Amino acid sequence: MRRSALACGLLATVALTSPGWANEDEIKATSDPNNWAMQSGQYSGWRYSELDQINTSNVKDLKVAWQFSTGVLRGHEGSPIVIGDRMYLHSAFPNNVFALDISDPTGPKILWKYSPKQDPSVIPVMCCDTVNRGGVNIVGDTLIFGQADTTLVALDTKTGQEKWKVVNGDPKKGETHTGFTLVVNDKIIMGTSGAEFGVRCHVTAYNLADGKRVWRAYSMGPDSDILMDPEKTLSLGKPVGKDSSLKTWTGDQWKIGGGSTWGYATYDPEANLFYYGSGNPSTWNPAQRAGPDGKQIDQKWSMTIFGRNPDTGVAAWAYQMTPFDEWDYDGINENILTTQKIDGKDRKVLTHFDRNGFGYTIDRLNGELLVAKPYDEDLNWSTGVEMDKSSPNYGRPYVVASKSTFLNGPDVNSKNICPAALGFKDQQPAAYSPLTNLFYVPVNNVCMDYEPFKVSYTPGQPYVGATVSMFPPEGKTNSGHFTIWDGAAGKIVHQHDEPFSVWSGVLTTAGGLACHGTLEGYFKCRDQKDGAELFKHRLPSGSIGNAMTYAIGGKQYIGIFSGVGGWAGIGLAAGLDKPTDGLGAVGNYAGLKSYTDLGGTFTVYTLP
Repeated sequence: MRRSALACGLLATVALTSPGWANEDEIKATSDPNNWAMQSGQYSGWRYSELDQINTSNVKDLKVAWQFSTGVLRGHEGSPIVIGDRMYLHSAFPNNVFALDISDPTGPKILWKYSPKQDPSVIPVMCCDTVNRGGVNIVGDTLIFGQADTTLVALDTKTGQEKWKVVNGDPKKGETHTGFTLVVNDKIIMGTSGAEFGVRCHVTAYNLADGKRVWRAYSMGPDSDILMDPEKTLSLGKPVGKDSSLKTWTGDQWKIGGGSTWGYATYDPEANLFYYGSGNPSTWNPAQRAGPDGKQIDQKWSMTIFGRNPDTGVAAWAYQMTPFDEWDYDGINENILTTQKIDGKDRKVLTHFDRNGFGYTIDRLNGELLVAKPYDEDLNWSTGVEMDKSSPNYGRPYVVASKSTFLNGPDVNSKNICPAALGFKDQQPAAYSPLTNLFYVPVNNVCMDYEPFKVSYTPGQPYVGATVSMFPPEGKTNSGHFTIWDGAAGKIVHQHDEPFSVWSGVLTTAGGLACHGTLEGYFKCRDQKDGAELFKHRLPSGSIGNAMTYAIGGKQYIGIFSGVGGWAGIGLAAGLDKPTDGLGAVGNYAGLKSYTDLGGTFTVYTLP
């Protein structure tokens, strides 16, 4: 198998320039294209592989090589990790971890299984299914894994025995873990969930060696809690100033402010910054979060992309995409790191497809906003983002008054807001290909009605305060798109309809492929050039997992989890049937039961 010279050169550059910052074991493992050594493929979040044995000319011949059942019925997000002839695979709750010997091409052998003992009372406080998208991290002979109950555990990769474990939060207060863990240098960085329970969320760094906590950065609160330097941390080119968060909350509301950090994180070794997003402010009823004057107030730093130093946790910059959120447009989606030509100059950027429906291109060194355009034509809650730096509204979206759940008021059903709360894209990660310089985006083509109501805060109890129903945009029947996006120009290049939301992460390869799963239970590979469908095969269940690839014995394999669930599949996963259940998702996805059912399986494909 040849390697893409461009991608190989980039990886070599990273390996040479970053040994003092990035973890050397991670760099070594991800530099070998035969491995799939990180959830996102590499620190940059491209989800791109240099392998090309399977390509556009022969992908039609793919056959199932083997399948592996996790024995768990709930939704399976993320993907396994492969290093050499070992695969490390995780499940939804109860978060079993398997080490598999995959040297035999006919099927794996279980080397060990780790079954953590977790209190099942954590299940009711997990928003939107008992998933785990963060999966495992392998660092030398250590496996790192975050569990639903917020336990962070280090296992011996050879035996599965515990080396250490620490607790990151308290499920009795609504704190859980479903999202990222990121290894940088000698630290493991971990996010948290809980905004729907009034949790003030955070990211936290622990020592790899012993699990000792090093720093914690909250999404809102005093400068000392959010780890922002009033004079040096930037927002849209200006210092954030003292009390940048506290000034945007009424009284002590920030203490139950939300801002979950349950998405994916990426890392730039040269800048020594890692990037992640924060979620919605608590509650979903914006009237309860109004300022002292009864008007909208930003509630920083919810709905924000951060660039932080992994050694200290201090933020270099922050950009809030949806100030005073009124729609649950969590800002947690991944940030893909590339170099793009903007206005004739090469810029080191991140590209982010937000739940609010805008695709952002941002200078990842200083947070300058470069592009903000809708990545789906049905967006209607906003007329656009102000791009004039001289405007006092620079970087802010202009809200359509009829779609404002705050202006319409509590107990009023605001109709036909696009996108729905789960966004035009949720956690399912997009991919980038250096072959085309384009992004491949799995899209939810879904709108909503949204009726906020008053809710009281009680620790450990739901703190939502809205009734939501979801449906396709007017005049359409499909709930999904597969979209190809130009990040520099901010425009859709190609778009293909899917009957249900594409809730599966995309894989791109040097073979010219873009592969993903579907909610109704298919695995598909497409041509990167135009998105044309080249391969389609039925999976045991609907897929909300992320496609990945690896090679062993000179042969390339592509794998993906099936196991329907997640927010989109919560009706099936949790046995719900009221249309407004599952925070509004159940009604829109009721048709899934005609196509698929539960069951976690990892399916591996290869050429004959």
